[in-house]
Amino acid sequence: MRINRPAGPSRARPLPSRLSRGSCLLATVCVVAASALPALTGSADAATERGAQVKPTIVLVHGAFADASGWSGVVTRLEHDGYPVVAPANPLRGLTSDSAYVASIVAAIKGPVVLVGHSYGGAVISEAAAGNPHVRALVYIAAFMPDTGEQLGVLNSRFAGSQLAPALLRTPVAGGGTDFTIDPAAYHHVFAQDLSAADSRLMAVEQRPLSSAAFTDQATTVAWHTIPSWYLVAEQDRSISPDLERFEAARAHSHTTQVDSSHVAMISHPGVSTRVIEAAATSTAP
Repeated sequence: MRINRPAGPSRARPLPSRLSRGSCLLATVCVVAASALPALTGSADAATERGAQVKPTIVLVHGAFADASGWSGVVTRLEHDGYPVVAPANPLRGLTSDSAYVASIVAAIKGPVVLVGHSYGGAVISEAAAGNPHVRALVYIAAFMPDTGEQLGVLNSRFAGSQLAPALLRTPVAGGGTDFTIDPAAYHHVFAQDLSAADSRLMAVEQRPLSSAAFTDQATTVAWHTIPSWYLVAEQDRSISPDLERFEAARAHSHTTQVDSSHVAMISHPGVSTRVIEAAATSTAP
C-alpha cells in the first residue's frame, strides 16, 4: 500500500499492525467473494430452471346434464399431488359461445395449462385451446372430439350404442330455442349406471340443461390437430358410443386408456381419470 507523505524532512512512519491485519482480512474477503460468484450464479440459474418447471394448472370442463361437482374426486387427487385446479361452470349454451367463455378463463391463467373435457366439454376444450400457446395438453374423458365442420348431433349418430336421444326431454326457451334434459326416470340407466341409484337420482334432479345449439353448432377451430391429446374411453358408455370414442381417439392419435365405466368415468373411476390427466401433464412438461 502506498502512503502520501507530507512535505518536509520527516519520514513516513510504518502503518500500525492492526491496519495491516485489516488489509489482509479485506483482501481475503474479496477473494472468497469472487470465488463464490460462479456458485451463486449457478444457484440462481437452478432456481430459475426450477421455477420454469412449475406444475400446470388443470382446467376441468364438465359436460351436459351435469355440473362441475362431478369432478370432486379428481380435484381432490390432483390437489393432493400439488396441481392447481380450476373447474369452471360450463354455460351449456352452444359450442361457439361456450368455447369462447372457457377460452377467456384459460387466457387469464398464468403459466402452462392442461385442458380436460368430459362429454360435451370435450368439444368445448377443442375450440377453447386454439391459439393459446400455454395449453400443453388436451384430455378427453368419455368425450366428444369433433373435427372441423362436424356437428355433435350428427357425430353421435355415426356409431351404434348411444341410448341418449330417446331419453331426452325438450323444453322451449323464452325468446326461442330449445333446452334438453335427460328424463330423470332414464338418467341412471343412460348416464350413470355404475353409480348408486341414490346418487344418480340426485344428479338427475340437479342436472343442468343443454341448449339445442350445442348439437347443431359446427366445430370451427380444432386444437387437437396441433396439441397432444389423451383419451379415456368409457367401455360401458350409453350416452356416447364407446366405438365413437375409440374412433375419435384413433383419429387424433391420442394416448388412449380404456376403463370399464359408464359415461361418468371421472365420478365412478376418479383414480384412473386422475392418472390419465397427470400423464398428460408430466409428458408435456418442458
